Amino acid sequence: MEAMMTLTGYVGHDIDLKQTKTGVSTTSFRVGTTPRYRTNNGWVDGVTTWTTVVCYRALADHVASSIRKGHPVIVHGRIRSQSWVDAAKVTHEKMVLEATAIGHDLARGMSAFLKPARPSDEMATGQAGSLMNRSDSPQGEPPDDDDELADDLFVDEVIDADSIREGVLVGV
Repeated sequence: MEAMMTLTGYVGHDIDLKQTKTGVSTTSFRVGTTPRYRTNNGWVDGVTTWTTVVCYRALADHVASSIRKGHPVIVHGRIRSQSWVDAAKVTHEKMVLEATAIGHDLARGMSAFLKPARPSDEMATGQAGSLMNRSDSPQGEPPDDDDELADDLFVDEVIDADSIREGVLVGV
């Protein structure tokens, strides 16, 4: 059985996107969660708890493109421990949240979702690239997240909040 956790909070610093030696994308960032409680004198902030979040593969790429310092987020994933030995031969251990899903906390603001563009029929049949159609993949299953799809399949578009409120977005 795995220990799963969901937390809400604010991203504490810019997203750190890296590649492993084998080419797998990874990101790490910290989420701060500060409880608020009421006293006789009004609301008081409690002590902030900082949680390190790590992501891999397509989720890491999407997080690096979508999440910024200060954004309110909801993170769901597995609790993992990481241990290492420093230069003084002292062993350290810390708990991290290996994310399986991350999104903006819509209770604290608005967000616009942009799906990766689908490859054209030419690309899916292999005429314009090496992408496979779903029916061409092994056992008819969709390609793994590990498959390295071209970065240009993602839509880079800035959408202002007024367009969202006025319902101007079409086809997104």
